[in-house]
Amino acid sequence: MPAHIFAEMTWEELRDLDRRSAVAIVPVGAVEAHGPHLPVGTDVVIAEGMARACAEELEESGLTGLVLPPVCYTAAPFAGNFAGTIGVKADIVTDLLIQIATSLREQEISTLAIANAHLDPAHLSSLRQAVKKAPEGTRIVFLDLSRRRVAALLSEEFQTGACHAGQFEGSIVRAERPDLFRTDVAAKLPPNPSSLSSAIQEGHQSFEDAGGPRAYFGWPAEATAEEGRATLITLGHLLAEAILDGEMH
Repeated sequence: MPAHIFAEMTWEELRDLDRRSAVAIVPVGAVEAHGPHLPVGTDVVIAEGMARACAEELEESGLTGLVLPPVCYTAAPFAGNFAGTIGVKADIVTDLLIQIATSLREQEISTLAIANAHLDPAHLSSLRQAVKKAPEGTRIVFLDLSRRRVAALLSEEFQTGACHAGQFEGSIVRAERPDLFRTDVAAKLPPNPSSLSSAIQEGHQSFEDAGGPRAYFGWPAEATAEEGRATLITLGHLLAEAILDGEMH
């Protein structure tokens, strides 16, 4: 069943929902450099696709999946030296998510799930803090893609850690917004197998230091819409599973 897009509904339609069975899903992403072939809003495109896929699965389980308008600004220090990156302090994002959850709770919607694929450490910390500080009577669910257990269920490229603006992310953009994927540019980009996740563990703090001077890692020329569609189904399923299991990931 199709997802409910919160911003496209009227207040009376929202009033008349069975809000006790409703789950709000907020896409969270960054405005940051994603190579020369993907837009700076790539993470938001991915998060929105993930949120919609999750909501559709929840609908099949008898719940009402409400896809909220996205949170587009967050901490993005790794991409801070690139034009187009707009970063904000991590605690601002934590506070915003807590306030969103509080407002929803006042409307009898007690579960807020975060759809996220932006893996900057400062940003991930802000989401984990939101889970810890969830208002009383509210549950915030966050599926952390950086956790080994979750990453093992995703693509081969993702598991290498060389997955910023590469095949994994590029495939989702090709599936969701093919008009934004610079096909000719991507086709000419050589693979960059430098592992961003390993670089983070080693203490590097920028894309340049991590081996990504053009703000991409992985195999961008290999991106396909087919892979992107399959990945979104997996991401949506994993987030829905976390919600249904009642776990905080």
